[in-house]
Amino acid sequence: MSALNPSLDRSLDRSLDRWLARCLWYLPLLALLTLLPWQSVRAHSSSNSYLALEASQGLTLRADIHLRDIDFTFDLDADRDGQVTWGETLAQQATIDTWLRQGLALSSAGQPCDLGQADLQASLRADGPYLSALWRVSCPNLSDLTQANLALRYGLIFERDGLHRALFKAELPDLQTNAVLSPESPQVRIAHEQAHGLAIFGRYLAEGVWHIWIGIDHIVFLLSLLLLAPLAPTRKPVTQWRAVPRAGPVVKDVVWVVTAFTVAHSITLGLSVMKWLEPPADLVEPAIAVSVVLAALNNLLGWSALRRWPLAFVFGLVHGFGFASVLIDLGLPSSALALSLAGFNIGVELGQLAIVMVFMPLAWLVRNTLFYRAVIVTGGSAAIVVLGTVWTLQRIGLF
Repeated sequence: MSALNPSLDRSLDRSLDRWLARCLWYLPLLALLTLLPWQSVRAHSSSNSYLALEASQGLTLRADIHLRDIDFTFDLDADRDGQVTWGETLAQQATIDTWLRQGLALSSAGQPCDLGQADLQASLRADGPYLSALWRVSCPNLSDLTQANLALRYGLIFERDGLHRALFKAELPDLQTNAVLSPESPQVRIAHEQAHGLAIFGRYLAEGVWHIWIGIDHIVFLLSLLLLAPLAPTRKPVTQWRAVPRAGPVVKDVVWVVTAFTVAHSITLGLSVMKWLEPPADLVEPAIAVSVVLAALNNLLGWSALRRWPLAFVFGLVHGFGFASVLIDLGLPSSALALSLAGFNIGVELGQLAIVMVFMPLAWLVRNTLFYRAVIVTGGSAAIVVLGTVWTLQRIGLF
């Protein structure tokens, strides 16, 4: 019909654009109503425990587990006031001690070690209160720690939370090593052959990929910067922008954005890990959420939008501090600091590249459609604004 009556076709397009414009006013409200039941969901949905094996007046094993995770397991909040106190935790000390013994196992040359009675204490980390358990370990046939051939198995919380990770580090004579234990890989060997450079590089490479994939805020920020890449800007509303006819300019735009983000977060990642610049997490995490909001708002500005690669660089500096906090939590072996830093950073880039390689071909295929311009770009950006606002309020303690 449009071929026979172009004026009618243009009139229908204008009517559809006006209808979409009205609908867009309600998108933030709709997104907010959708998100309210999930207000407890965080941008990083996984939880972490921390394990440390050290030579301190013999062999000691320490486990730090978030009280939130223990509360989910044992329902510690006896008075139902919404707060877990240390007294409520100690009231179930015997049960918790048994649970810890069942979920942690240390062996030497295949023979089980005796963990003894756990010394339970309260500790505080950036993300809240933790239960710290300390054991004086006795292992058979282990008189010389320099010849240690140990294995640690961890099985706490995995059944309830498949994204849970235990960040392990060992500091023994002539032996420093790190590992991340997961449901797929719940055991680590602590031996000299496990601490060579290539093994350390590989572990941190995998963790870099994993972190970018579970870092929903990082992914949403990156996708916000890529949404407009397949469209040619004009002075019309974004819903009327034309698709870019050739792939070359789109690829160039994406390369500029990704490179700017990569260079920026690599700079601050290195500065933070080397302890030359260490902003507090209470500032970094809200700033990352704000960057998500601003990147999405920029898409809604249309012709007035700022160039995206400078935004990627400026806010990439902030995201680098977020990556650094994870890397520091993993525990960097001083004997292989450069290798672990390089492995983690390259892993982040590989994970980031995988996201781009999945999203951009799909965006290219549907770039000519009103669905992409109105629903994916405009509606998606409006929803991201609301999501980022919720994250910001959560991280400053207001939501």
